[in-house]
Amino acid sequence: MPVQGRVVSLALRDALVAGTGRSCGYGAAPVAADKPTGNTIPYTVLYPLGGTSSGPPFGDQAGDGRMVYQITSVASTAEQVEWMADKVRTTLLAVGSQGGFATPILPAGHTVIGREIDKEDGQSVANGVYSYVTRVLLHVTTPDS
Repeated sequence: MPVQGRVVSLALRDALVAGTGRSCGYGAAPVAADKPTGNTIPYTVLYPLGGTSSGPPFGDQAGDGRMVYQITSVASTAEQVEWMADKVRTTLLAVGSQGGFATPILPAGHTVIGREIDKEDGQSVANGVYSYVTRVLLHVTTPDS
């Protein structure tokens, strides 16, 4: 089965919420009803940027993908937005006490086998709102059933 982008995106969004303790919108700012903090600043916004997918080889059920995401941290001060960007980095890259990543990314029917920061554009400010852009790569596979 090929990698399903939406499934991976939702799992990444859930991991960001769990790891940062702040709401994360999917392609737009979170709404007031989003957990855990609604649309209260600071928050993050996840933008799927596509990626590459390879189908399974003949006779194999597993497919692989390299998925690219932009995570934009949004805050009201420069210090706050950098704090959120640090929380995003920690969520994605911190190692847990048992080895492996501290914050799992668990897309149904898929396994995230690699994570990396692709690029950080750093912070900018517009109309008093600060943002910090981090682009990440997830390497995903669909294990044999």
